[in-house]
Amino acid sequence: MKEPWIRVVKKAELGKRETLILRLEAIVLALVAGGFFILLIGQNPFVIYQTIVTGALRSEMAIQATVKIMIPLLIASLGVTLAFKMKFWNIGAEGQILMGGTATAAMMIYFGDKMPNWLLLIVIFVVSGLAGLIWGVMFLAGAIGGGLWGLIPAWFKTRYDTNETLFTLMLNYIALNVIVFLREGAWRDPGSQGYAKIARFNKNAALDKVFGIQFGWVIALILVVVIAVYLNRSKQGYEISVVGESQETARYAGMNVKKVVLRTMFLSGAVCGIGGMVQATGSDVTLTTAVAGGVGFTAIIVAWLAQLNPPVILLVTFLFSVLEKGSSVVQSSFGLSSDCADVLQGIILFFILGCELFIRYQFVFHGKGGTRA
Repeated sequence: MKEPWIRVVKKAELGKRETLILRLEAIVLALVAGGFFILLIGQNPFVIYQTIVTGALRSEMAIQATVKIMIPLLIASLGVTLAFKMKFWNIGAEGQILMGGTATAAMMIYFGDKMPNWLLLIVIFVVSGLAGLIWGVMFLAGAIGGGLWGLIPAWFKTRYDTNETLFTLMLNYIALNVIVFLREGAWRDPGSQGYAKIARFNKNAALDKVFGIQFGWVIALILVVVIAVYLNRSKQGYEISVVGESQETARYAGMNVKKVVLRTMFLSGAVCGIGGMVQATGSDVTLTTAVAGGVGFTAIIVAWLAQLNPPVILLVTFLFSVLEKGSSVVQSSFGLSSDCADVLQGIILFFILGCELFIRYQFVFHGKGGTRA
């Protein structure tokens, strides 16, 4: 069999110093490449980069806007981290956030004016977490009586060992259309004139503000601590790591692999669902198809860049939020199109993500003189 001209092979694990140097080089290359793009559109790279940072942090209002962007991304990143640590590829955070928001909306619509604020928020928190589980767990059949949407993928996974990546991804679109169905039907605001939407929630349901920012940032910080302790200091966290490394080893050690997988996906989906609750009650105060805003997919990038480490996820999420908020300020300040801001973000992320590839893998070329790296 003819050997391919180029192959990708796994590297020996690099030391911390070498890894740090590679990442710093990637950041420098990202800024240089982004600078060339900025020059091509007729702007000064130094001014643009300065505006990105100052635009996100220049005032109390700007900081509040940056933290508002950060909240759902941080929660979703923590949610997928639980699954990824076990090497269960949960690509369904977007749908889990949507269904967490949907469960929240149900509580608002049917009980929003019948419960005191504190009790309503507790119930919403629990229910939204369970809804996120239903959409993310895939094969956690009947664990919480989640209904047919949890039973169908569960049956396929356990019976046919289906691909969880595809299943969770497809459920994102089903979740989206559930909201569309409810918006056009049972939950349609009777006061909307020609434009279908779900009415704003009762004021009792809205999360209170702390330092001018909705309470979700406190929930997110608590989750960072709880998940860090859970993964690194608990027996269940150890089981997650072992199952992620080798299910056979976990079975040999006497672990119930199925139980570990079910429990971990319960938590992963539940955390993402709570993110939906935070968005629906803290930022939007209603349910829309944009409640997730794409953070479920961005969370995958954040989790991997942070090496599935909750405290580092907090830092990476903050940097992502600064980049996003600062890019919007650049767009408005310099009259650039949103496409330019997106391209700049893409260039920076390309180099940083590419760095992670070269930390773990290397290209091996096969030429006339033999194989060389």
